[in-house]
Amino acid sequence: MQFEVLAKCHTTRARVSKMRLAHGVTMLPTFMPVATQAAIKGLTPQQVEALGVNLILNNTYHLNLRPGIKVLNEAGGAHKFQGWNHNLLTDSGGFQLVSLSKFTKITEEGALFASPFDGSPTMLTPEESISVQHAIGADIIMQLDDVVSSLTTGPRVEEAMWRTVRWLDRCIEFHQQSGKDDVQNLFAIVQGGLDADLRDKCLDEMVARKDKVAGYAIGGLSGGEEKEIFWRVIKQCADRLPEDRPRYSMGIGFAEDLLVCVALGVDMADCVFPTRTARFGVALTPTGPLNMRLGKHAVDMRPIEEGCICPTCASGTSRAILHHNITLETATAHAITQHNLVFQARVMGGARDAIINGTFPEYLKAFFANYFGDAGYPEWCVNALRSVGVDLLEGRPDVRVIPGDGTKWEYSDAA
Repeated sequence: MQFEVLAKCHTTRARVSKMRLAHGVTMLPTFMPVATQAAIKGLTPQQVEALGVNLILNNTYHLNLRPGIKVLNEAGGAHKFQGWNHNLLTDSGGFQLVSLSKFTKITEEGALFASPFDGSPTMLTPEESISVQHAIGADIIMQLDDVVSSLTTGPRVEEAMWRTVRWLDRCIEFHQQSGKDDVQNLFAIVQGGLDADLRDKCLDEMVARKDKVAGYAIGGLSGGEEKEIFWRVIKQCADRLPEDRPRYSMGIGFAEDLLVCVALGVDMADCVFPTRTARFGVALTPTGPLNMRLGKHAVDMRPIEEGCICPTCASGTSRAILHHNITLETATAHAITQHNLVFQARVMGGARDAIINGTFPEYLKAFFANYFGDAGYPEWCVNALRSVGVDLLEGRPDVRVIPGDGTKWEYSDAA
């Protein structure tokens, strides 16, 4: 990996970087669509490429179960298997310790899973996780971490944090011995739950291993914790992670979350949100999400978003036809998926341009004004951005501040 910081915001911690990997250059900050089982649901690799996406995510746990290492090796790796010629990141499988916890037993050796398909046992050790990721051939590979729900409290959180550190050492050793550390780049994952002291201890350990890892991820969040706590953990980690390594916040997908994380110093994020929400008929726009299932769209001949360059909007596909077919035809979900991925890319591309042009604070203020409008700003966003010198309320004394998450959705025709 070649990683170079090209520009920094004069106010916030945001930055623009160039990350060169074996399959090309990815500009940061960026959002990574999730292709869990080697496919973005509903889209071909050619369609994803045409949207301008050049870094996606596969999941180690799922690809290890199906199709399995033998098939991946015969295919020559996941790039060839799925027809993807650009950069690829693999999650280690650690998240499945939470999402499939009823099938899992954690020991110091690793995680013993019962397959959700046939119940057969599978032991995923740090070494096995790296071995599977070697077979996948991802450009960025993640350490296996001991993940607990972000709402977990008590000794289990500290136990998981220290085990994550020990598992990182095993991942590093196996990766270096494999001889693949010159083409596949290992990222460490900072754990510690919502406990600031545990996060600091984990950061101490992870930063001490800086010369043995290519980048860092902030893990263990986006599990239902309060957003006021979420942003403080992100800031704590981003402030202490090395300047010359990419920083990846795992499981972040809402537009407001992405921009706050970028302002706090995060370079990369991933989430199933834009593709999953598309399958429920929700399109993402600069003025907030549009629920195409609602009757208010039944006779609306406008595209999802005027001026959007995605294939769905550029072709003139109307909100009316999307509403008509959303519960009938999978093609509608595919059309909204393409739009949502382009929306995410435009949010992050706009952030990159603004950072380079020295106008990122203004970009943030304009985005939040358009996105939330009269609905009011989420209080946590206001507080988070104030911590890096941006006051969303400056010059807007009448804007409401909404306690809690403040997420904007179109729930009914009256919305």
